[in-house]
Amino acid sequence: MKLGEILVKEKLITEGQLDEALEEQNTRGGRLGTNLVKLGFVSEKQLISVLSKQHNVPGIDLNTVDIDEEVLKIVPANVATKYELIPISRVGKMLTVAMVNPDDIFALEDIKFSTGFEVQPVIACENSIRIALEKYYEGQDLLQEVEKELETGMEDDIEIVGEEKKEEEEMSDLASQVESGPIVRLVNTIITNGVDVGASDIHIEPYDKELRVRFRVDGILREVMKPPRKMHKAIVSRVKIMAKMRIAEKRLPQDGRMKIKIKGKPIDLRVASMPTIYGEKMALRILDRSAISFNLEDLGFESGQLDLFINAIRMPFGIVLVTGPTGCGKTTTLYAALEKINTMDVNITTAEDPVEYSLVGVNQVQMREAVGLTFASALRSYLRQDPNIIMVGEIRDRETAEIAIRASLTGHLVLSTVHTNTAAATITRLINMGVEPFLLASTLNIVVSERLLRKVCVNCVEEVNISNDYLKRVGLDPEEFQDVKFYKGAGCSICNGSGYKGRMGLFEVMTLSPETRELILERSSTDKIQDVIVKQGMKTLRDMAIEKLKRGTTTLEEVLRETTIK
Repeated sequence: MKLGEILVKEKLITEGQLDEALEEQNTRGGRLGTNLVKLGFVSEKQLISVLSKQHNVPGIDLNTVDIDEEVLKIVPANVATKYELIPISRVGKMLTVAMVNPDDIFALEDIKFSTGFEVQPVIACENSIRIALEKYYEGQDLLQEVEKELETGMEDDIEIVGEEKKEEEEMSDLASQVESGPIVRLVNTIITNGVDVGASDIHIEPYDKELRVRFRVDGILREVMKPPRKMHKAIVSRVKIMAKMRIAEKRLPQDGRMKIKIKGKPIDLRVASMPTIYGEKMALRILDRSAISFNLEDLGFESGQLDLFINAIRMPFGIVLVTGPTGCGKTTTLYAALEKINTMDVNITTAEDPVEYSLVGVNQVQMREAVGLTFASALRSYLRQDPNIIMVGEIRDRETAEIAIRASLTGHLVLSTVHTNTAAATITRLINMGVEPFLLASTLNIVVSERLLRKVCVNCVEEVNISNDYLKRVGLDPEEFQDVKFYKGAGCSICNGSGYKGRMGLFEVMTLSPETRELILERSSTDKIQDVIVKQGMKTLRDMAIEKLKRGTTTLEEVLRETTIK
């Protein structure tokens, strides 16, 4: 029987889902099983189980396997790539190989001939095999090629301490390495892979005896590559050239930008270098407009919260603040708000450091402190530009805060961010900056505190049991979760083994009632303000996270990681 017929017979998919997957296969190619997993109709576990029965060979989940380097060396890279297979283990003269098609006689004979081993095939998902090929063969081959090229003409490993090279000679040697094909390909591969896996940041970090490349995916850093330490200067210099930064300057931090196209898709990268004791560390922020939605309805607001926020940003004047730690999505929320209210009859001007995404119809200005263009000085100028709406990237000092308040008092709507942990703490923070409470009480429209929660991977989601004792230990009432099912991701090739795929916004929305404004005038503590706004019906970040937990879209671990009981 064909794969689709087996899946329908075992009631893992419907006839309609099979037709949709076949249509996807006709349009975009690939195997039927891969398309079924991609569309979310079956999990990799289910697919491997059915393929195992169909081909009468054992199945394997490559995400759970650690492959020894010595085993990988047995099968040449060109053979593994040609037949889409990965050697898994070796016992005596028997080599176990994970394959997409274990019935491929030509592949089995080719491996037997080229390695001299008997072959035991097992079946794995096409996507898992491709990820493994990229991880174990392509990246390593490229690293070896770069290493060999750099070794050509390299000086002795022993250097006389205290003897310094002339800068011109060093830069000349470095320039030849940087422009070499392998170094260019290595940097391109790092950036392309980062974009492909949906990373928000790429970190290139030098240490005493190693060089580490890490991607931040869904807010979590994970190591993806360890190039040889001697490649560090060439890699850093190549990135600097691409970002139009000064190659010779290694003692001071630098910032740069680059625009690239990957598979026809335009990508912006923001680059920052930082001198460490072992050399320059590079951080590349990937700004992929196509991967981010600037639609307020898609960010994760609950319906009641969204209505409150839209009402606040449609007011003719006042201040709207979005708060939270670095990387929690504040700028995305502000951009989505601007998109919502950006019409032909309003003049919108922004002060940003840096400008992350270009918005049509919005006057965006990049801050340059070196020449005196700061948030405060820009705000003063904006008031002479006849704006309706002003967006300030961040309120970080008293001067910026006071000018923003003055702008709101003179009939402008001001949107900005502040680094605080809760909505209530924002009031205390601004007062501590030196803002007068009476000005704050009269101008503040709304304060939104934000976090990002990772979503459970729908491809490998499975139910888990959590004991009442554990719920009590983490400060939750077991009675509240009696009928709740808890889920987690087992880990698959779709989520790179993490169990999570994508993130959603988590919001705490504080509107200002007359009682809350009175507390501001009295300079009340954060705790007192928090108690009052919760009694008035505000749902805290923890409350909103628990709502998403009960729906099965995230895990208990993620709720505890991102929110506190308070």
